Amino acid sequence: MLHRRHPCREEKDPAPKGIMTFGEPQAIEESICIRKEQKAMEWNNITLEDMGWNEFFAKNLEKSANRAHRPVRVTGVRRSGFIVFDGNDEYQATVSGRLLHDSSTGALFPAAGDWVTVRENVITGVLPRRNALSRGASGNRGKLVTLSVEEQVIATNIDTVFIVSGLDRDYNIRRIERYLALVYNSGCSPVVLLNKADLHPDVERFVEEVESAAVGVPVHLLSARDSVGLEALERYLAPGKTVALVGSSGVGKSTLVNRMKGEARQTTKQVSESHGKGVHTTTSRDLIRLPGGGMIIDNPGIREIAFPNDDGGIDAVFPEIEAWSRECRFSDCSHQHEPGCMVREAIRSGKLPFDRFESYLKMKRELHYLSQRAQKSASRVEKERWKEISLKTRKYKNDR
Repeated sequence: MLHRRHPCREEKDPAPKGIMTFGEPQAIEESICIRKEQKAMEWNNITLEDMGWNEFFAKNLEKSANRAHRPVRVTGVRRSGFIVFDGNDEYQATVSGRLLHDSSTGALFPAAGDWVTVRENVITGVLPRRNALSRGASGNRGKLVTLSVEEQVIATNIDTVFIVSGLDRDYNIRRIERYLALVYNSGCSPVVLLNKADLHPDVERFVEEVESAAVGVPVHLLSARDSVGLEALERYLAPGKTVALVGSSGVGKSTLVNRMKGEARQTTKQVSESHGKGVHTTTSRDLIRLPGGGMIIDNPGIREIAFPNDDGGIDAVFPEIEAWSRECRFSDCSHQHEPGCMVREAIRSGKLPFDRFESYLKMKRELHYLSQRAQKSASRVEKERWKEISLKTRKYKNDR
């Protein structure tokens, strides 16, 4: 009986003596072949229902002009196109010219986690989303005049968002507050993961601080490197459920994915010892299926947390400030200098930390400016802003 050789394990001629080779060619080819086999096994015997397809998407497909086309889920976003899964195979697809044109006028454009329709490996439409985790355009940090209302979609149709923070120099409670506002604005449910718990002997103080700032939000301690605390995350990753990861570069998102996947699925790198910052190891967005049936979307590290809109996220992050605001003497109280301000009273009495109040005001100012930008030209908004500053300066000089 003849046995067929594995195509990736054919015998190769050894390299001539005296010639330096960077790794054995056969070992490299076998490694590539094994990765391909693992990728194929990841989607073996999987149905669309296992991928999160439900009645919501089925009804929207029936209403769609593309209802005769095949529904698939976007499992990867690349510069050259998209990776999709149709219940049998995972393959690359491109966007139709019409969809590309329509997206420039406000129509949905595919993102990781989307359900789309395809015809002959061409994406013809995007089905309505249950939710979408998105942020404002990056690159405008510290430039109030250039804040943009442009929306960048990170992931869609997700059940939970893991906000990952490392307990090293990355840890910043104010940044976690911004992530929470971003997640709430997108209509998603947040969970805070405090990674690298092995770096501190007393980690409970971090948990207490986050729990006091993230009221009602689950907080979990873990060490992805040592696979400690991962069992607590299983309930968020039930079959058919989708979780998105967000956080700065170097917090351990890819390491977490690898531990939960049970293999080195994502590339990882060490955090720089000189400045304590990570590097952009993950450069694409991928929906990865885990052994338990849940799915996780790994995302590149976020440097700037900008808001594309205000959908009540800030009020959800600072419920105590909103409650005190309702007790202020004036309904339009700015909490700066008005008499009868209960928010300022809470600060004076020590009930509200001043830096938390400052974080609240900063987000409110950003959203107020974005709201104006959506209705007026940037030059007009900036002119009015400087006029207001001039009036306040003049008033201050007159009162001296």
